[in-house]
Amino acid sequence: MRINLTIYLILITVSVSMLVGCESTGGKQASMDSQQSSVAAEIDREVDIALAQLFQTTPEARDLAARAKGILVFPHILKAGFIAGAQYGKGAMRKGRTTAGYYNIVAASYGLQAGVQSFSYAMFFMNDEALNYLENSSGFEVGIGPSVVVVDAGVARTLTSTTLKDDVYAFIYGQHGLMAGLGLQGSKISRITP
Repeated sequence: MRINLTIYLILITVSVSMLVGCESTGGKQASMDSQQSSVAAEIDREVDIALAQLFQTTPEARDLAARAKGILVFPHILKAGFIAGAQYGKGAMRKGRTTAGYYNIVAASYGLQAGVQSFSYAMFFMNDEALNYLENSSGFEVGIGPSVVVVDAGVARTLTSTTLKDDVYAFIYGQHGLMAGLGLQGSKISRITP
């Protein structure tokens, strides 16, 4: 039993290390620019797929998108943990049909948790103040700053132009894997250059 626990902890440590990743600093500038362009294009493709999935499963999100000043989409967030946990993902800010920037989301947690899970996450910024806060902060921390409301199926059905009073509406969807305690409180979102 003790050996299995040790192996499991090693696997979690390796998984968390892979979440953080590392990028090469060597090579020619043209090669780096090409690689960055390729990574950005991949993020954009994944964002398109994730938004289509959200709009298909939650039609109310499409109506919300028409009113939003910007939509920040993280197509694949990976969360892993055994007592201590971490999550990481990359995404893009969409203003209309245009990508306005790339971001990552990072969080660490401690408590009763075990497992690995991936999910998608979309944040609908409803006013310029919330959008400016994200763009001008050195890291947007969920739970500090603009109000963020996590939307479930019941809340989505009640959203109307008169009930939309919060700064940001967030959807968590497309969950795969098993992990208790899915949440976004304490997640830090930062602008990146892919």
